[in-house]
Formats: sequence, C-alpha cells, structure tokens
Amino acid sequence: MRKKIEIMANILDAIINLVENPKPSLRDFYKSKNRANSMGEALEKYVKDIFCDTVNSDEKEAIHKHSTIFSYLGNQNNPPDIMLKKGDAIEIKKIESHNSALALNSSFPKARLYSDSPMITAECRDCEKWKSKDLLYIIGHSKRNELKYMWFLYGDIYAANSSFYNKIKTKISAGVTSIPNIEFTETKELGKLYRIDPLGITYLRIRGMWGIENPNKVFNYICAYDKNKGFQIFVLLRTSKFESFNKKSRNKILKSKKLIVEEVKIKDPNNPAKLINCKLIKNVI
Repeated sequence: MRKKIEIMANILDAIINLVENPKPSLRDFYKSKNRANSMGEALEKYVKDIFCDTVNSDEKEAIHKHSTIFSYLGNQNNPPDIMLKKGDAIEIKKIESHNSALALNSSFPKARLYSDSPMITAECRDCEKWKSKDLLYIIGHSKRNELKYMWFLYGDIYAANSSFYNKIKTKISAGVTSIPNIEFTETKELGKLYRIDPLGITYLRIRGMWGIENPNKVFNYICAYDKNKGFQIFVLLRTSKFESFNKKSRNKILKSKKLIVEEVKIKDPNNPAKLINCKLIKNVI
C-alpha cells in the first residue's frame, strides 16, 4: 500500500496562490460558481481556496482538498474560523470602510489560540492534538462588492498577551458581583444578574463587545493603503515565523515578480519600547 502523503499548507503558499489568482470581484466570482451569496461568505471561501490552491476548482474537488488541509472549519459564534492541520488558526474579518476597526464581539484579541480557551468549541478542541497555535488574522475590505485590500498578520504582533485583557475582564466582573441584593450566576460573559426588580423577574446579561484598530492605523508607520490604486495585499509576520517555513515556500515569495518583501521593525504590542523584526510582503500594483 502506498504511504499517504500529508499536505501541509502555509501562509506563504497561500499568498502565491492569491497573487496568481486575484479575484477582486469576489462575490460575483463565487456566486457564478453557486458557492456564495454574500461578500462575507465569498471572502471566507476565497481564504479557504488560496490555502488549498482550489480557487479554480469545482466544488467537489474543493471540498475534498479542504478536508485534507484543514482540521477544523468553525462557526460564526466561536473562534477560530479555520484551523490548518498542524498549522495556524485563522480568523477572517470583512470590513466595509478601509479604516474600520475590527469587531471581535465577546472574544478579546489574541496573540495565540490555546486549546483550553473557554471560547472555543469541543469540536475545535478535539479536532487534532494541539495545545496552542499561532493565530492569523485575515482582514478583507470590500466596497460595492469589490475587494479592495487584504491584510494578513499574526496575533503575536497585533495583540497583547491575554493577561492584559483578562485583567480588565476580571475587574469588571468583580465590580458586577459587588452590587448588593442582586443574584449573580457564573457565566462565560462578563456577568449575568438575576432578580434585579422587586418581583425578581428581571435579569441582565453583561456581554463584552471587544474591538481592535484596523492594521492600516496600527502600522501606518511602515506601510499605507492607497485607496486610489487597485487591489492591494499586506502580509506582516515575524522574521522568525517567516524563516520557520520550508525553503521552497520562502523562495517562491522572495523570487516572485509580483511581490515586494521588506525588512521592517514594529512596536512590540506588550512593550512599545521594544521593536520586533518582521517581514512585510506587498503585491506589486
């Protein structure tokens, strides 16, 4: 019996697939293939396809390849949206304005994703053997159903350590529980209060609505989106992360005539006095 060869996908190969198969009219492209009706759905399909090299494949082939590449395909209520087998976790965000902040809702921004997080599902936790994964944020900006730019960046250069966010969450929850004569119950949210009124029939759910600034604003000191130009790609990752990928994938990026690779230094999200060596990858417009 021939030994099964496991295919490992990574962001560098996905970027090559992206520049080789640009689809700015994303909604129309996937609608014509009966695979998506909304721009958000089309963006998610596109991300899956560039990681699996199935942009121009039929649905049957794409489904088979997706099951080979991904260990988990998530839902709208729990992070992440996608997990690569033995690779990164991926969160996909669609925004309408080029400088819009990202709405994260009840989940604060994450430098990494951990298997013991209370925010993930049991299916995500058990889909493969893992304890933590690098978290890749992918942001797509569309206007009138046209994709204007895509940002790819990792949580460890975008978000602070979880302790910063948990400290705020804990203080808010502690303040809620200190309210006298109110019944408090354990919850994954910031708080849930019962028997607020004299009859004891009113309750209050306190939910976090987390958000984070757009990468265009956060990293405006190293690059800038030009809304007067065509479809643009920005990829930002630690130099050490770039070098962790196989040589073949790195060479494809470095030798591509459709990409520009720059060495940059960015502020450490845990201590802006420190700088992190990163690679910034952009497409030639």
